[in-house]
Amino acid sequence: MATPLATPMGSTQARATTAEHRLPTAAELRASAFAQTTRQLYKELGVEATGLRYAVFEKALTGYLNLKGDGKLSEDKQLLTVIDFEKPSTEKRLWVLDLAHKQILFNTLVAHGHNSGENVATSFSNENESNMSSLGFYVTQGEYYGKHGRSLKLQGVDEGYNDNAMMRSVVMHGADYVSEDFIKQFGRLGRSLGCPALPMDQYSQIIDTVNGGTCLYLNGSDTSFNSRYLNKDVAMDTFFKEGALI
Repeated sequence: MATPLATPMGSTQARATTAEHRLPTAAELRASAFAQTTRQLYKELGVEATGLRYAVFEKALTGYLNLKGDGKLSEDKQLLTVIDFEKPSTEKRLWVLDLAHKQILFNTLVAHGHNSGENVATSFSNENESNMSSLGFYVTQGEYYGKHGRSLKLQGVDEGYNDNAMMRSVVMHGADYVSEDFIKQFGRLGRSLGCPALPMDQYSQIIDTVNGGTCLYLNGSDTSFNSRYLNKDVAMDTFFKEGALI
């Protein structure tokens, strides 16, 4: 009678060890390098200390790279503006980041739409006359003088979420209800008709800085929001093609 072959001692352990020590794939190496660089940029910008969460920054940067890869952003300005409407209006929830020099240029208050909520924005809309803020990615355009004085046009690039921004006249402008004094009096900022309204003592400088084809990302609590500009694979293509994050 033939004797069954014995299983070599430790063969299971050997297979497990081999699996544990397999070389990472090219895709895994790409993803790891991208994640490490993004984390390092977040650290060098020093934005964590100002309240900008890494998860929000990562999404904003991913969109920036996608828009850059699509040729939608200015080659002259490597700027990323982030607004986090998951934070209350009493907190500084707008950041203008200089990615080239790794600097925070502005960190200030910003108002949300009247029908988006009281102190915290919880509802968002792309509809005309909704008086709500719209989530997603925008590309800044030119400025003009309207009923709010000097204002900056914003082109929404997320279909179904903010692509009606130009038609709705959703713009950056200054407002006297965006101030610490207003917060002290009412416990929150005043609210706009959907525009990201800025403090009167800073709005002009911010418009000067971000106009003409820079990226704005407006983050909010709507879990149904989705954007093709959050595609990390495409963002990594831009990153590795250009050999630098910016």
